[in-house]
Amino acid sequence: KSESRAFRLWSEAAELGSTRALARMADSCYSGKEVKQDKAKALRHWELAAMQGDARSRHSLGFVEYDNGDHDRAVRHFFISAGMGYNESHKAIKHIFEIGHVTKQQYTEGLKEYQHAVEEMKSHEREETVALGLSGCL
Repeated sequence: KSESRAFRLWSEAAELGSTRALARMADSCYSGKEVKQDKAKALRHWELAAMQGDARSRHSLGFVEYDNGDHDRAVRHFFISAGMGYNESHKAIKHIFEIGHVTKQQYTEGLKEYQHAVEEMKSHEREETVALGLSGCL
């Protein structure tokens, strides 16, 4: 499978510093949708984006670790991205707590970090954007 035009454009954007482009490249490499599937390359792209502060990439790394059976490492990734306000990681921590892979203390700490991050991000403009259905633009 050859690279798609979208993948080439994401690659250019990533070279210019776009973490969103890195995350999309990782998603494509992991799924094999835009390029030949290459999970090792996907992990490298997610790691780069996560190190640059992309919460969704950090969350994706958590899922990979969880699927690989490394629950401790997965939880650390989820805590970091939940602490950045990423709701899907908060949900993952809750699920992992419910099945017994996270202690109540860990869950409580993660919940506090998530709530603090959400409070920090609140603004009147953001709420208006979400109400208008434009949250994908944020």
